Amino acid sequence: MSDGKCQSDVIEPLCAKKFKKDDQNENGVNESQLQLRDFILSKILNNNTNRKIVCALGNFKDKSGVALVILEKNAFKEEELNEKGYFSEDSELRTFFQNDIYGNYVCFPNSSINGVKTTIIYPATEKHIAKYSQQEVHIILETPQLYQKYTLSHLAKEQFNLQWVYNILESKSEQDRVVYDNKCEKEGFVLLPDLKWDGLTKETLYLLAIVRQREIKSLRDLDESHLPLLKRVRDEGKKAILDKYNVPGSQLRIYLHYQPSFYHLHVHFTYLKHEAPGIYAEKSHLLDTVIDNIEMMNDYYQKATLPFTIREMDTLFNVYETNGYIKRIKENIELIDK
Repeated sequence: MSDGKCQSDVIEPLCAKKFKKDDQNENGVNESQLQLRDFILSKILNNNTNRKIVCALGNFKDKSGVALVILEKNAFKEEELNEKGYFSEDSELRTFFQNDIYGNYVCFPNSSINGVKTTIIYPATEKHIAKYSQQEVHIILETPQLYQKYTLSHLAKEQFNLQWVYNILESKSEQDRVVYDNKCEKEGFVLLPDLKWDGLTKETLYLLAIVRQREIKSLRDLDESHLPLLKRVRDEGKKAILDKYNVPGSQLRIYLHYQPSFYHLHVHFTYLKHEAPGIYAEKSHLLDTVIDNIEMMNDYYQKATLPFTIREMDTLFNVYETNGYIKRIKENIELIDK
């Protein structure tokens, strides 16, 4: 049975003006502190033409430390495909060419619907730089023995600082972004938009449920004692998203990552039509499947071999490479095209 003290708070929708402000500053950086006009570019870390995302490394004028600026083209909103949006008199078409019935143009729509989602990480650490850099990726088949011997000991000293997570759980930051809050220490969680989502565009809906229990690092720690928590996250998360965004549970992809990007248990909720990063077989584990596996075998995730992807700039890669489990791809390798 669930703890009778497991109360929850549903946060009322914010007004449109407030949403717009949060959309521009959702990473918590004060607009008066950092301005893009003061950013001095030193290097492009990654330019993903498929996802329309570019990550720039540099620094801000008169400020110490390096910064990352991540720019992402927004998905189209269906409600803006009308006479007040893309088809308004403010939209300008410039012709590339026209041939019979085919015309190729570039469209310059009104600036109000042409924003670029911007995330700033400042000051950025070496781990942040590695995370957002383009690099070779490998798969490790992690047995329970490898987890205990290499992964777990490495995580204890190398993981990201989790203070930003605790700030959310302790209501110290991002409270105006919270969609749902169950305050039960054992089964509670906070549901809020992921930083990769603008909080507005249904087509790219992406939320995170961050559990209140602090000792659960990842999938590896889960057993039958956590089933009430996992089911509560699933069921209450679905209801909160339906109530606020009118997206039914049958159109949600609910999953965990392994390895996760930070080691405090969290669950991803994404719109089924949205091809969010990290949804593929080598990374994601559907929450319903996780629950089913644990119900069949209490210690399933302590006994299973779990695959995970690892990039060559990750410090964990060095651990597995040093111990002979993986080999780095040689740089500037000559392609065989004969």
